[in-house]
Amino acid sequence: MNDLDVRVVPTRPGALRRAAPALLGYAAVRALGLVVLALWSGARGKDAYTLLTARWDSLWYAGVAGSGYGHEVRLPSGDVHSDLAFFPLLPWLERLVAAVSPLSYADGGFVVSLVASLAAAWGIFAVADHVYGRRAGVCAVLLWAVLPVGIVQSMAYSESLFTALAAWSLYAVLTGRWVTAGVLAGLAGLTRPVGLAVVAAVWAGGAAPFLRARARGHVLARGRSSSRDRASFVRDRSTALEGGARSGERAGTPVIARRVRAPKGAPHSADAPGVRLRRVLGAFLAPLGAAGYVLWVGHRTGGGPLGYLDVQAGWRNGFDGGYAFARFVAGTFTSLPSAPAGLALVVGVGLVVWLYAVCVRQRQPLPLLVYAGVVTVLALGASSYFGSKPRLLLPAFPLLLPLALALARLRTPRSALVVGAVAAASAVYGAFWLNGSGPP
Repeated sequence: MNDLDVRVVPTRPGALRRAAPALLGYAAVRALGLVVLALWSGARGKDAYTLLTARWDSLWYAGVAGSGYGHEVRLPSGDVHSDLAFFPLLPWLERLVAAVSPLSYADGGFVVSLVASLAAAWGIFAVADHVYGRRAGVCAVLLWAVLPVGIVQSMAYSESLFTALAAWSLYAVLTGRWVTAGVLAGLAGLTRPVGLAVVAAVWAGGAAPFLRARARGHVLARGRSSSRDRASFVRDRSTALEGGARSGERAGTPVIARRVRAPKGAPHSADAPGVRLRRVLGAFLAPLGAAGYVLWVGHRTGGGPLGYLDVQAGWRNGFDGGYAFARFVAGTFTSLPSAPAGLALVVGVGLVVWLYAVCVRQRQPLPLLVYAGVVTVLALGASSYFGSKPRLLLPAFPLLLPLALALARLRTPRSALVVGAVAAASAVYGAFWLNGSGPP
């Protein structure tokens, strides 16, 4: 599929059955990761569940769920860590789970992430299946599950929730459900700052039919102009040779194709008034979540529309296009012990850039390219938390589609062996990571 498909595809009764292999494989990989984490943590005298639900950002989300916004930590350096940096959808859902069950807010975060990770896996399958077929869809989900930082998908963090909303919004764009795409993009914008990537994808998908129609108009205009030029040449030549014989003029008359009206009951085209209206409505709804929260933070802090940037600055976080990250990587080569880590970072960034280039060469649908590109730029261009960049790239699942296609071409036993080996390595790394430095 090279162009955006705007057909409204009805939900098939067998959609869950079609996605079942992907979801079962995903659940098996995540279960393996949790078992290895429990064993590793137990051997070190730590509680695996605490690592998943009551460390790092999980504490901030649970705090917002329990007490609302307004908590901040002032560091000796003068930095101010405010809970306004955390978008509200996950805390709202944690509060909802705690209100309808005996679970705590931290437990609610774990439940939300568990359900959202399955929804994200299904959404990734739906997108990949729609573009490349069922087998590639299953492989894409498994690859997302076995990422080295895949354990984050099971934490009380917002990555799984955001990826679920993003994947289903992209699927809605690809299948022409514009209002649904806009609503899901708005919810994604209430989940993480990178919700801007989903908004950009919805806008790109909505603009694509206009751009293609305009391009077709230019081509037709040039074609008509060329036809008239050829007709004039033939008429002049016929007149000169035959004294203006009528037959010569007929020979040069251009043929103009008539517009054919679609038969009754045919699917609506991308240019139908109803489709255009839904497309515009989806584009309008998409940014409301992110814009609403950012403006609310600006009003609350007195910083105006840019108040949220001030909050992020208190965490020493911002966007500099990757300059600080490049300096950090270069600094790792100044000493021999840290040089391997620097080399790994260079290889990792190179792999991400190469995968995106392959996505472009394979002509993925424009919304997927825009979404993956914005997520990648925001992750690599952030000026702080360099160790978190793999986690920040976790939602950029379209980057995995070239690898999914390659894996889908292998015979099933061989692909299962590859996925199993990588899943085991990912489970061990996840347990090591969370018992060590872990995220913030």
